[in-house]
Amino acid sequence: MVFTMFAGFWTDWLWYRSVHYSSVFSTMLWTKIGLFFVFGVLMAVAVGVNIWLAHRLRPPLSAMSMEQQSLDRYRMGIAPYKAWLLIAVTSLVGLIAGASAAGQWRTWLMWVNGVPFHQKDPQFHLDVSFYAFDLPWYRFLLGFGFAATILCLIAAALTHYLYGGLRITSPGARATAAATSHLSVLLGVFVALKAVAYWLDRYGLAVKSSDFKATDNWTGLRYVDANAYLPAKTILFCIAVICALLFFAALWRRTWQLPVIGFGLMVLSAILIGGLYPAIVQKFQVQPNEQAKEAPYVQKNLTATREAYGIDDTKVTEYSGRSATTDKTKLRDQVADTAGIRIMDPNIVSPTFQQLQQIRNYYGFPTNLDVDRYTGRDGKDQDTVIGLRELNLDGIPKNNWINDHFRYTHGYGAVAAKGTEAVDGQPVFTEKNLPSKGDLPRYQQQIYYGEKTTTYSIVGGPQKEVDYSDDAGEKTTSYRGRSGVDLDNPLNRAAYAVAFNEPQILYSGAIGKGSRILYNRTPKDRVEAVAPWLTIDGDAYPAVVNGRIQWIVDAYTTSNGYPYASRTTLGDTTADSLTATNNSRAVVAQQNQVNYIRNSVKATVDAYTGEVKLYQWDTKDPVLKTWMKAFPGTVQPRSAVSPSLLAHLRYPQDLFKVQRELLTRYHVTDAQTFLSGSEVWEVPHDPTNDSGSAVPPYYLSMKMPDQSAQAFSLTTTFTPNGRDNLSAFMAVDSDPRAADYGRIRILKLPTSTTVDGPKQVQSQFNSESAIAETISLLSRGHSKVEYGNLLTVPLDGGLLYVEPVYVRGGSLKFPLLRKVLVTYEGKTAFKDTLGEALDEVFGVQGSTTPPDTGTTPPSAGNPTVRQALEDAQKAVDAGKDALKQPGGPDWDAYAKAQKDLEAALKRAAQAQAEADKAGGGSKTAGGGKS
Repeated sequence: MVFTMFAGFWTDWLWYRSVHYSSVFSTMLWTKIGLFFVFGVLMAVAVGVNIWLAHRLRPPLSAMSMEQQSLDRYRMGIAPYKAWLLIAVTSLVGLIAGASAAGQWRTWLMWVNGVPFHQKDPQFHLDVSFYAFDLPWYRFLLGFGFAATILCLIAAALTHYLYGGLRITSPGARATAAATSHLSVLLGVFVALKAVAYWLDRYGLAVKSSDFKATDNWTGLRYVDANAYLPAKTILFCIAVICALLFFAALWRRTWQLPVIGFGLMVLSAILIGGLYPAIVQKFQVQPNEQAKEAPYVQKNLTATREAYGIDDTKVTEYSGRSATTDKTKLRDQVADTAGIRIMDPNIVSPTFQQLQQIRNYYGFPTNLDVDRYTGRDGKDQDTVIGLRELNLDGIPKNNWINDHFRYTHGYGAVAAKGTEAVDGQPVFTEKNLPSKGDLPRYQQQIYYGEKTTTYSIVGGPQKEVDYSDDAGEKTTSYRGRSGVDLDNPLNRAAYAVAFNEPQILYSGAIGKGSRILYNRTPKDRVEAVAPWLTIDGDAYPAVVNGRIQWIVDAYTTSNGYPYASRTTLGDTTADSLTATNNSRAVVAQQNQVNYIRNSVKATVDAYTGEVKLYQWDTKDPVLKTWMKAFPGTVQPRSAVSPSLLAHLRYPQDLFKVQRELLTRYHVTDAQTFLSGSEVWEVPHDPTNDSGSAVPPYYLSMKMPDQSAQAFSLTTTFTPNGRDNLSAFMAVDSDPRAADYGRIRILKLPTSTTVDGPKQVQSQFNSESAIAETISLLSRGHSKVEYGNLLTVPLDGGLLYVEPVYVRGGSLKFPLLRKVLVTYEGKTAFKDTLGEALDEVFGVQGSTTPPDTGTTPPSAGNPTVRQALEDAQKAVDAGKDALKQPGGPDWDAYAKAQKDLEAALKRAAQAQAEADKAGGGSKTAGGGKS
């Protein structure tokens, strides 16, 4: 058992040392040890001294009553063991108190390292740091004092009773003078602590949550708090001080009369002044004129909440919801300039990536892919859907300990596709194949750390690892990074054998010189471990940066002690239709209630070395500054962020979801409007599925009306409370290279007219007979229609809705883009491509050029190439015919046509390559699926 405890401690120390954050481990360890011993000893001494004092003040045996004589056998029984019993009791209470205090290491570090906010609360005019850093520690000390006093009181009373100082049934005095004095002092201490509690409760009103019809989780003082509870707490404080003095006076008077009277008066005062009086004020002063009475306090709550959640600079603009442009050609051409409409839904196409780019069964892609920006061949940034080909142990040929932990240890390569284009329903890959090749710069392709990598691996030793397989056969490698913990040391092997409950680690011959064990391999786990004071965003995403794959993790500093700012529960606020089906995207610390949040840290995790770097992002955040004082050297300055990394940072989704939830009420700045509830919005449910959860925010490049060019943005919509029409559109600039990064813009629709919201648009799609008939045809047999993200784009005063429609069925095990739904100002189109749908909606043909498929067709001069291309065209025609069968699409025939097409293109590419090799010509690209 001792070695098991040691193994847990030792492996933790080794891991922190391996990631170069041993200072975090040592700071937490010594803080916990210090708190454990200080408060454990204080509790043990307090209880021990009171037991010893009660024993010393015991009356002589001659004064014992008949009742006490019956306890004589107990006293005789414990007499030989009094010292040991005292040690046992004090040790037990000391251990419990020490363990409880050790759990307050965050509270202690924040109190001792706290820095000022330089903002004062509007009631007591104290710096916000008092409520965020000081008050929680004072409350802990107060709670510890109450616990110590109660335990001392119980221990002293039992000791006095056991040795005759207290009597229950005997005639005469119930307590000796010494016992009376002793217990009176302890009761006086208890009442004195109650006085301190009343005084702290005054400040606690500024961060107190209460029920209020204006909003859930109301925080701060209201009229009744400021005018009834606050004076009541002050009066009760004075009464408690007087009552405590009366208890202390029993040292000289040796009677309970005055203390008992004083205590009774305090209880009565608490009922009348602390309970009845505020109820009377609420009933007869507030309720008859609530809006006028509460308005000043609501205004304070509005200001504080908007500041605490970073939404105080939100720009709300009136938006007509109707286009005034009559030139449809001009309007049609504005679409490309307004937004790069993403028709590849990263939450739908993961199976498509899996089927087309998995290559080997032991690779896999995450359920939800990510959206990022990469420079295209035209030199411009383009929205890109990206995922990593991570290790999938369920797909290896045979599962055993060696294969699972030694041979198959990592994934390989990134796969990326254009977000705005598709060819024959398939993604247009800009990075593909194994090893991955394409438009991305060269990079280290092995992926030892990823979202799907949840088991440990032992690398670098005698056993070779499977790197990847291609047509030439299986390639092997040996890990050359310095990540992980060295297993050369027998002590380390024994510790990990115990910690992982795997005895083979101790004696396996596959472990030798150079062997290292890798674990804690998901990006979120690693960041959370090295910075346990941060709250981690639910979605880590990969980016190719300076020749490495880096996982980018957004992290937050939070507090629940911001005065007057309403609280929110992170787990509830960040839930949407994606987290409902994918728990790995849920925010860490789901049930944490907070009323202050900042995206203060950007973290990266190297997919090969596992190296964790923390960068200070919010340079003004006092909570981050406090933690940086507590853990010096762990967070790098913002200036350390390289330009190439900066290009891939973005505004985090979970913070955006928290802010949008608050903005459903706090977009207004006037207290009267807020109290009336006439401007309350809500986040609509996702209309594309049956989860019943909120619609997730979507990333896309778009231009808001006051912007001159497209910006990578995160967007969402709002509907009125209880209705389905659109009330507002919200977007935040998500590109940190832009001057407006983090600027929230809201387009507010007029209340006098109605504009269709997402649910109504989806209902229109489903109710139109022509569309419904086509959907029915597409979903016949074993086929399944899947709706992609319903994107909303402000366009010339109106709102353009675009939704890709995918079909998965027949012999195809992955979704293909088959149709695009578009609606604008009541006109709806359902076409094969986005361009065709836009042309129909606006009634004119766009002047845009067809998208580049990313491949160069092979030359047709070679007869073999020409014949292969003819076969490819036949396969394309056969595929189209299979989709247009009268009885519905023939998916088996379509799948056969796709195989024929792939084979024909492969023959064409091989023939062209042979011709180029023979003639010394340049090789042309080919062989990709059309």
